[in-house]
Amino acid sequence: MYQEEGDIVGGGPGAGTGTAAGPVTTAPGLEHLLVSLQLTDSAFPSGFYTLSHSLEGFAHAKAVDSGTLSHLLESLLLHGVGPADATALALAHRACRAGDPEAVVTVDAHLFATKLGREMRQAATRTGRQLLDLASEVFDRPEIDDYFARVVRREAPGTQAVAAGVIYAATGVPVRQAVASDLFAFCASFAGAALRLRLTDHRKAQTLLHGAAPVIEAAVEAALRRELPDVGATVFASDIMSGRHERAEARLFAS
Repeated sequence: MYQEEGDIVGGGPGAGTGTAAGPVTTAPGLEHLLVSLQLTDSAFPSGFYTLSHSLEGFAHAKAVDSGTLSHLLESLLLHGVGPADATALALAHRACRAGDPEAVVTVDAHLFATKLGREMRQAATRTGRQLLDLASEVFDRPEIDDYFARVVRREAPGTQAVAAGVIYAATGVPVRQAVASDLFAFCASFAGAALRLRLTDHRKAQTLLHGAAPVIEAAVEAALRRELPDVGATVFASDIMSGRHERAEARLFAS
């Protein structure tokens, strides 16, 4: 019988219950891809998709429109979430894989300290805690349980990016795929916020996401090269808009 490259025949770790034709197994890497897809799905209730990542502040100030959305997203990726959250995720992932939870706490505290606005700090820790809480139940990995317990005991802030790094590492997702997945989730959340703010439509939102792909790739590679002292964003306009958003009388999003 012809076998496609990458197919697995027979049982082993990750094998399903099987069918009349024989046992069903997961191809190498497919299990990790499925974890990434589940974690980045907007249906995963971590609260990440309740954030606009300062976009609502830009919209209130009329500082962004459909023609400049892609430029703002690129700036946030390369100078905001890339150097900050994506880099922290990569560092936390490596520390978790190395069995060094104290190093994960250090990364977490550093990332939290670089978030200048209260709204951004609260958004990061609220979604991070929810992510750990749910992932602890869904994936049943001791590393996730341990870090969630540290966050509950207030030994670590539990930022979303570091929580994601721990979860991806504990479930065996490679670090490059983990960083790329989380950055894509950021872009999808940004595009969803743009839709709700009526800055774009569903078709153009997909064009926005596709156009962000090379920027995501660049942000991933840069994040993988950085060390802890490099963690931090330099998108001060976003910080200003977030601060204004925090004091706005009417808001659709938590950030």
